[in-house]
Amino acid sequence: MPVPNFVKQLREKIGHDLLLLPGVSAIVTNDAGHVLLQRRSDFGTWAVIGGMIEPGEEPANAIVREVFEETAVRVEPIRITGVYTSPLITYPNGDRAQYVITVFHCRAVGGEPCMNDDESLEVKYFSPHELPELRADHKLRIQQAMTTNHEAYFQR
Repeated sequence: MPVPNFVKQLREKIGHDLLLLPGVSAIVTNDAGHVLLQRRSDFGTWAVIGGMIEPGEEPANAIVREVFEETAVRVEPIRITGVYTSPLITYPNGDRAQYVITVFHCRAVGGEPCMNDDESLEVKYFSPHELPELRADHKLRIQQAMTTNHEAYFQR
């Protein structure tokens, strides 16, 4: 899905200034324990699946929607694995954002991974021991989701 309308409306007022936005991301695992990742079209890098929460939307519903929109995989959120603040991000168009991310461990329940929108160049499962190069905060999200400690991670 492209930039949500509420963000477009904000951008009309503030231009490229920094926005702090609510987001979700999913550590999607299949029955083999592999992690679903996308290679993003905006930066060309591998990343966990995620996106913005729409106004009035519950975070768990947002992650189910985002995963399906980007990968055609249907998921069931299992648990919240952590709450994180992303690094400051400057998009290719100059927009600046930072996200407060609620991360869910999700179980794949249907669908085969494919590029389902224009936000991905590639989507596929990886063994957690053979992940492609990822941003450090994405690696941390995966590590925390795959731990046997089921407490949600947060930094103080």
